[in-house]
Amino acid sequence: MLSRERLQERFIEMIKIYSPSKGEKEMADWIENWLRERNIPFQSDHAGEAYGGNGRNIVAFVKGNTKERPLGFAAHMDQIEPCRNVNPVINGNIISTDKTTTLGGDDKAGISAIMEAVEDIIESGVPHRDIYLVFTCSEEISMMGTKHMDMSMLPCKELVVVDATGGAETLAYKAPAMEAIEITFKGKKAHAGIEPEKGINAIVVASKAISKMHIGRIDYETTSNIGHIEGGSATNIVTDEVTFTAEIRSHSMEKLAAEVAHMEQCCKEAVEEMGVCYEMKHEMAYPVLSLEEDCELIQDTVNAMAEERITANKMIIGGGSDANVLAGHGYKSVILGCGMINVHTVEEALDTEETWKVTKVLRRLMGAE
Repeated sequence: MLSRERLQERFIEMIKIYSPSKGEKEMADWIENWLRERNIPFQSDHAGEAYGGNGRNIVAFVKGNTKERPLGFAAHMDQIEPCRNVNPVINGNIISTDKTTTLGGDDKAGISAIMEAVEDIIESGVPHRDIYLVFTCSEEISMMGTKHMDMSMLPCKELVVVDATGGAETLAYKAPAMEAIEITFKGKKAHAGIEPEKGINAIVVASKAISKMHIGRIDYETTSNIGHIEGGSATNIVTDEVTFTAEIRSHSMEKLAAEVAHMEQCCKEAVEEMGVCYEMKHEMAYPVLSLEEDCELIQDTVNAMAEERITANKMIIGGGSDANVLAGHGYKSVILGCGMINVHTVEEALDTEETWKVTKVLRRLMGAE
């Protein structure tokens, strides 16, 4: 039978494993040992080597015995720093930390829920579909692990990704694409007190360009943000170079392209006015995730929730996840909530009641009663 106590014990055991992005080896070893102990075959790749990490993606397979189509269940292994020596504090249904580290509910709660559902499938011997278990590395750094994943390990084209904030009713089925942008303005250096007229201040050029950009909420589908800017050295020197990084997200690829073009046009106008130059680099960080509301994957998930007396809250979200990268390879994914609270902060907590609820939903999706 499903065990809430085992679910919580496994979660606490996992969060004590140090597994920052690029450093998931110990966590991957732990998962592979768990799979071996249950005689679940698995494959892993060498994704981390591509970007200076030591982690790897793991795909395991539990052979089914029904005519139901295969289904994958995914969660990521890495955790936001600081995450060394996590000290869990349990208060009823809520697990938090001593406020010196993050907790790791994002996304070890997802891993725990998936494992507990599989545990019951194995123990009970009930009929079930072909099940793929997908544990990814370095999701928190622009999904680097999934971007370098050996996709031949995963023939199943439909997945349930357990990696959303909020309760077990959360069902995200649309998420935006994102363009990562870096822009450098090059001015002209001069002494700011003796002959400033000989210089062209790159900070001023950048300011002129930024003042005309669309920043923040652009419309219901599109957002833009400048996250970091740097340049200059001293107040007595006219700054000759400034660089900023930005992102633009949209559920519409047309709007995304239009906003990138608008940002570049703002740069062109600023440098033409000031008589200098700029460099702009941009790349698609991840593609759009978009499922039709009436697709089979969503309907199956909604039905499984209903069987657990959960009313699905179907959501269009603004964040990216492994589901976006997988969408670019032709995979369909829904993203479920599992009780995460205040993720990416030392205030992070997990509502284990919601983790328990989503575990039961996953169990229903995996196999018959």
